[in-house]
Order: sequence, then structure tokens, then C-alpha cells
Amino acid sequence: MDLEEIEVNCPTCRKIVIWGEQSPYRPFCCKRCQLIDLGEWADEEKRISSHGELSDSDEWSEEEPPTH
Repeated sequence: MDLEEIEVNCPTCRKIVIWGEQSPYRPFCCKRCQLIDLGEWADEEKRISSHGELSDSDEWSEEEPPTH
């Protein structure tokens, strides 16, 4: 099967999207759905769960990196 023939559902509105050059926002059907998804990630409505604990290197630090 050619990639140009693959159909996927838009993650936001579930509309069918052809996976190809004719769908520049793939896997989204349009720019609007793409921005809705981005906004959900930015508002932390979506997140990738983690079962591990944060290490010191994972925590945000405002310290300046060492200069060499």
C-alpha cells in the first residue's frame, strides 16, 4: 500500500485525513485542529505519564551552566 493512500483520523476532530502531500497538517485535518492540540499540550491538559521519580538532572534549574 502506498503512503499516499493511507487514511488516518484527525486526533482532534476524528475527520478522515489522507496521509500525503495534499494534507499539509497531517495527522490533523486543518491548522485549527493542529492549534487546538498544541494548546492542550501547552495548558498541560495532555501529558506523557511517567512512573519514575525525577532525578536532579530532570528538575529545572535557573543556575548558569558552567563556562569552560
